[in-house]
Amino acid sequence: MKRLADAGHRVRGLVREVPPSPSGNAVEWVKGDVTVPDSLGAALSGVEVVFHLAGIRRAPVRSAFFAVNAEGTRNVCDASWRSGVRRLVLAGSLAAVGPSQPDRPHVESDPFAPEEWYGESKAEAERIAFLPRGALEVTVVRPPRILGPADRENLVFFKLIRRGIKLAIGGGPRPLSVVDVDDVVDFLLLLGQRPEAVGEAFFCPGPDGTTLEEIQDQAAVALGAHPRTLRLSPGVLRGLASVADVVSRISRRHLPLNRKLARQLLAPAWTCSGQKALSRLGWRPKVTAQESIARSAAWYLSAGWL
Repeated sequence: MKRLADAGHRVRGLVREVPPSPSGNAVEWVKGDVTVPDSLGAALSGVEVVFHLAGIRRAPVRSAFFAVNAEGTRNVCDASWRSGVRRLVLAGSLAAVGPSQPDRPHVESDPFAPEEWYGESKAEAERIAFLPRGALEVTVVRPPRILGPADRENLVFFKLIRRGIKLAIGGGPRPLSVVDVDDVVDFLLLLGQRPEAVGEAFFCPGPDGTTLEEIQDQAAVALGAHPRTLRLSPGVLRGLASVADVVSRISRRHLPLNRKLARQLLAPAWTCSGQKALSRLGWRPKVTAQESIARSAAWYLSAGWL
């Protein structure tokens, strides 16, 4: 939103709770919820391009993922069409096509093959988004693991490093595609403009790959930490994740560890190719994994998250 506002665009944000607006804030906030269709009209009236970023990554039941990620997308797409929106850019996920093989990154023509509820709901969101709705243009970006300032999904690994612990999971290393949040923003803005993007889905990996072990090693350098290695077998990790899921259900708190994360960590690889984004749109990511990890660490420290 900041990037759009700084470029001189009129920006409107749909949020469940309207935040306090600091002086000079160029964003118009509208209260609403993607799961409540009647709340969307005011946010979409007069809008030309919609960036649909709303979604959930953690939930104790499958229906919660589908209510927000899939049916929420249906509500936003239907409301966008009724409001005369020109283009909708959907934030999808690599999880929709599932893990890859270490020697073959996913390409966009690969079929959906999600292995958990989140990925299933994101695959369904894409199917829903691409249903014909008059003149509404739709395009999708499928980011891999996102790094950078304000990221919460990888925070647990930085916290462990800060506490002197590095995880080493048996059977690795497992290749990962990652991308910096600023590169994702660049790509979203590109998809909102380019005619070649309409009707297409794109992966957007960063310029280099990594592994969970390398992320932790680089986080340790950025934080000036010297962690000891805690080795976990796949069986122990699955057991701990199952216990964490039970605790989450009982306490109604979403713990950092869960069976979804365990399955992700134990997959042979999570990689994707950026060739289509390059050949069709000329997009090249700028931020390396090492730079992105350093940016994450610096932001966490300045924000008091570590």
